Amino acid sequence: MTAPTWTVGIDLGTTHTVVAYAPARGHVAEDAIRLFQIEQLVAPGEVEARPLLPSMRYHPAPGELAPGDLALPWKSAGSGDAAVIGSLARRLGAQVPGRIVTSAKSWLSHAAVDRMAPILPWGAAAEVPKISPVEASASYLAHLRAAWNHRFPQALLEHQELVLTVPASFDDAARSLTLAAATDAGLPRLRLLEEPQAALYDWLFRHRRSLAKELASARLVLVCDVGGGTTDLSLVRIDQEGAEPRFERIAVGRHLMLGGDNMDLALAHLAETRLHAAAGEGAARLPAGQFAQLVERCRVAKERLLAADAPDSAQVTLLGTGSRLIGGARSVKLDRDEVRRLVLDGFFPQVPAGELPRRERASGLVAFGLPYASDPAVTRHISGFLQQHAAAGWPDALLLNGGVFRAEAIAARLHATLAAWRGAPLRALHYADPDVAVARGAVAYALARRGLAPKIGGGSARSYFLPLDDGEARGICVLPHGSEEGREVRLEGRSFELRVGEPVRFRLVSTTGGGGAGQPAPLAGDLVDFDKFEVQPLPPLATVVRAGGVAARHDIPVQLAAMLTEVGTLEMHCISADDPTQRWKLEFRLRDDHAAPASADAGPHPRFDEAVECVERVFGARDRAVGPKAVKQLRTQLEGLLGSRERWPTALLRPLFDALMQRARGRHRSADHERLWLSLAGWCLRPGFGAALDDWRIEQLWPLFEHGVQHGRERQVNTEWWTLWRRVAGGLDEAAQQRLLQDFAINLRGEEAGLEERPPRLVQGGWDDMVRMGASLERIPVEHKVEIGDWLVERLQRPTATAGDPQPRDTWTLWAIGRIGARAPLYGSAHGVVPVATAITWLDALLALDWKRVDGAAAAAANLARLSGDRARDLPIEVRDRVIARLKTHRAPPAWTDRVHEVVALDEAGERGVFGEALPPGLKLIR
Repeated sequence: MTAPTWTVGIDLGTTHTVVAYAPARGHVAEDAIRLFQIEQLVAPGEVEARPLLPSMRYHPAPGELAPGDLALPWKSAGSGDAAVIGSLARRLGAQVPGRIVTSAKSWLSHAAVDRMAPILPWGAAAEVPKISPVEASASYLAHLRAAWNHRFPQALLEHQELVLTVPASFDDAARSLTLAAATDAGLPRLRLLEEPQAALYDWLFRHRRSLAKELASARLVLVCDVGGGTTDLSLVRIDQEGAEPRFERIAVGRHLMLGGDNMDLALAHLAETRLHAAAGEGAARLPAGQFAQLVERCRVAKERLLAADAPDSAQVTLLGTGSRLIGGARSVKLDRDEVRRLVLDGFFPQVPAGELPRRERASGLVAFGLPYASDPAVTRHISGFLQQHAAAGWPDALLLNGGVFRAEAIAARLHATLAAWRGAPLRALHYADPDVAVARGAVAYALARRGLAPKIGGGSARSYFLPLDDGEARGICVLPHGSEEGREVRLEGRSFELRVGEPVRFRLVSTTGGGGAGQPAPLAGDLVDFDKFEVQPLPPLATVVRAGGVAARHDIPVQLAAMLTEVGTLEMHCISADDPTQRWKLEFRLRDDHAAPASADAGPHPRFDEAVECVERVFGARDRAVGPKAVKQLRTQLEGLLGSRERWPTALLRPLFDALMQRARGRHRSADHERLWLSLAGWCLRPGFGAALDDWRIEQLWPLFEHGVQHGRERQVNTEWWTLWRRVAGGLDEAAQQRLLQDFAINLRGEEAGLEERPPRLVQGGWDDMVRMGASLERIPVEHKVEIGDWLVERLQRPTATAGDPQPRDTWTLWAIGRIGARAPLYGSAHGVVPVATAITWLDALLALDWKRVDGAAAAAANLARLSGDRARDLPIEVRDRVIARLKTHRAPPAWTDRVHEVVALDEAGERGVFGEALPPGLKLIR
């Protein structure tokens, strides 16, 4: 590959994407860094080059735009992707509800959904094409690449020196997904740079000739970057001892999904309230698509009303839909003063120094499935950040960045608040253009690496830890804060044993900054208590260890080595202690990352070995004579050794499952053997995830499914078979759940299921077994969930029992309807819930029942109507009010009413009711 001609910085922002560039070689002139004018559609068929590309993507309806309307200089009419990207996408999205993809960058950091699944536009109608957050981000980068290559055909973008910026608070998963998007866009080779650093790099480059004068006696800079989707905080220490100041980034803030998007949402809620008031009593809340349109309209009004030359008020107009696009338009007025009060007092209140963020949920600022910060006050988050890193001292200089600070009133408010905390004004590092500073700073960073501009040191912004499962909240530091890129750190003095031929899975956590308030930063190999840190879980790291071609499983001693890569992500290896040339790389598992791992339960029970001996006597070697009585007494023996099975912690359950799995062949000896093995195995592995190596355990268990049961004439054996798969369903992927669904359909619907072939080893299942198992399949396609739920509701509405269908309103049918229609899934991705209209239909059927005579109807309604905080998923408020009123009349437990009225985490009883039975102690499914 030829040497790069240009150094290119790309700011892939939540609201805008910007590109800056400079020559990759030679002298650096004062105006060396230039902005790339990005060609984009600004109207149908009209292309214009602009410095900002809105990070938005519009999916037009068939026939909405003519093929020629989408033509770009590098793309002929009617070819390629029909989506619109950039300025025209923003314009169309403000006119037509439910077809625009926004905030893809925020979705990249949202671990509660599958970020590689087609989920955007969030809450859009079924006929609207959808893409994943990764695909959306890749499409913006692909547009940039095409525009660049059209202008510079002799210097293709993929061959240049590329720097892509990300929030400093992005964890390794979000960074890896960003890299995946870049690779998908044809840009596989680049570096990642933290956005606050990039903003400071731009400032340093602009003032590189006079840094000593500009900074004077400053010792610590706070960089506050508030963009469309995130608030990003960094502290940079200044060393003034030498001839020129030296800079070191010493801390970054935790990930805060809080920015301009939240302000737009707050204004949209205000505007919606006024629209309702104007429409009169009974007006319905806006559907997700129209509310998204209102948010975009409020964003435009906000920018006008916060500008220096703002008018007294701005009109916000919400267009109608369909044939009433114009005639159905409604308008409200937002006043300049009230908008400024809402933004300043709501997001930048003047709070006392040391006031910490509030923990209560700001439900009015939650929409579209994104987990926004519970406290919208940026100033309180800054206060908490400075308190956490108080050992570094108080900042005496402030650099503001992000489009939010275009409003002078906001910048002035933040300066005044920080000055009040410090007792003196902070030196203001003037920001020239917050919209383009990050892209320019990415280029300045590359120049600094060549010695042509001031450089910021600092290494890793995080410390990484390997938690210990010893009953204590502590772990071993595997990579310290400040570790330099490319320098491998080995855990000297710490050794581990790994099993060859089996997957190795590490659960890691990280902390930002150093050692916390007044605490020294830990070193590699240090054992630390987590109660001194604010730790964030990471996706698990996994690999399969294969050594020397040895087939038999055995343990080998290894050391762990960690390194910060050039793109700012963690890389870990297991290195053989006997042969250091043998090493195995650990890879992040980014799909199906369950955000709530099991807590650090107590280690193996002191009588665990005795329990394994009991399991061995029943399911082990055949030459042991064990009578039927001993088989039936095994469960009682285990509880006598280990205590009541309801209190067995995960750290005990999983090793016990491993012991059962190793003796799985012994389950076939008798019907009692098989029944007991299935019961114990399902109990010990429930809910199929949450502990280290659960994915491996599921991989070992799943092949048993196609073999079915040996003693299928015994009804209880069949029941335990289906109970096992229901209990572990959360660990099964979509393909496995689809396979379970096939047997569900044949068992319950027979020929109605529409399946041509009957599985050869089909295990018969009773009504309760099948209904509970089918409702637990949260990864099957939505259309299958709807089909199951409709069928159950139809059965529910039958007035009397029929032959073969003796209990049309049994408790488990009701429970299943509530579980399948729930707005908040237990483990599945949030995009997989059934449509709101479908859930309302099912709820109407539940409300039509006599709850005094139909046991389970009230609980099912409470579960189905439970509030998630996401407008796209939640039932309309008037529907939920009907449920609340009925629950109160029925004198249901207050917790049931609370979960419909507000966003609350389920207590233990609530989790048991939704999951269908008790969970392992300490394991939380609800995210």
